Amino acid sequence: MEPNHHPETVVVAMSGGVDSSVVAGMMHRQGAPIVGLTMQLWNHRRLPQLAGDGPVGHRCCSIDDVYDARRVAEHCGFPFYVVNFEKQFEDTVVRPFVAEYLAGRTPVPCTQCNNHVKFDQLLLTARQIGAERLATGHYARIQLNSCSGRYELLRARDASKDQSYFLFGLTQEQLARAVFPLGDLTKMEVRELAREMNLPVAEKPESQEICFVPSGDYTQFIEGYLAEQGSGQRAETGEVVTTSGEVIGRHEGLHHYTIGQRRGLGVAAGRPLYVLNINTVANRLVVGDDAELQSDTCEVDRVNWIAIARLEQPMQVMAKIRHKHEAAAATIERAGESAVRVRFHQPQRALTPGQAAVFYDGERIIGGGWIR
Repeated sequence: MEPNHHPETVVVAMSGGVDSSVVAGMMHRQGAPIVGLTMQLWNHRRLPQLAGDGPVGHRCCSIDDVYDARRVAEHCGFPFYVVNFEKQFEDTVVRPFVAEYLAGRTPVPCTQCNNHVKFDQLLLTARQIGAERLATGHYARIQLNSCSGRYELLRARDASKDQSYFLFGLTQEQLARAVFPLGDLTKMEVRELAREMNLPVAEKPESQEICFVPSGDYTQFIEGYLAEQGSGQRAETGEVVTTSGEVIGRHEGLHHYTIGQRRGLGVAAGRPLYVLNINTVANRLVVGDDAELQSDTCEVDRVNWIAIARLEQPMQVMAKIRHKHEAAAATIERAGESAVRVRFHQPQRALTPGQAAVFYDGERIIGGGWIR
């Protein structure tokens, strides 16, 4: 890969999908010297017994996706390369994904990938080939606040596609070098642009799955990965208990469950039961009524601040505790050097350890971290 020291060179992260392909086409139209990079993150030949039956085109980061990204680059006429980040991806995304589930937590691998691979390793590679900016197909917006001097991350115009929740971990340096051309567009407008530019992927369906779990069955992936790694750790069955301590059944291994889950508990109690707590110390699954899932307080650690440098005093925010969660009014206050206590104005359902809590002020992200 020959370095290109043109000061305006932009690297486009190309997944082979419609969104990143349109970004590449838009940047190319604007006359910017661009280089397309596709990340090789996971060897899909690994764990072949877990491969799903769906069309390959619906699985992110497959060999076909690499081929599609290359076709788009050839169609537009700009350089294209594949960069191998398999080791970094496994170390910073896959292993923690497995470890979190085994610890009774529910991880967010897309955020970890953004934090540790796309806007870390890929941005480093971009700078090594002479590009100072990295353009991606994320639906979000960035602006520089002239008063605070800080780069701010904003929701996308298309609320149904907004991905700002998954980007809360970006640093000021990363935001300064990131470009999100789709932030002001709707998905329909993006698809129309793909057709207008005659991109080879204009009609390609979207990928909805975790890229390294093509079957969509994360429990099978965890068990297959542990077996591949020769880990002595195996899923142990244990007791399913109520909040009063009554044993009402056996679970199949705690990594099968997440807070708020109702289906697949394997117990019959004459009423709907939900997972309330995953006790890895006692190897117990605690279940109860839906009302018991309600809580108005949680602690969030490893907080990354975006709109502010640090939290000096309690602040009123709108907090999202899952990507699909409707943001709820809350007060955040310091609970340590990099932690906050979140007090919701109304109880929220299924506050889940391992998930991200992201704090908004209108369209702006104030910051975010991980629910303890």
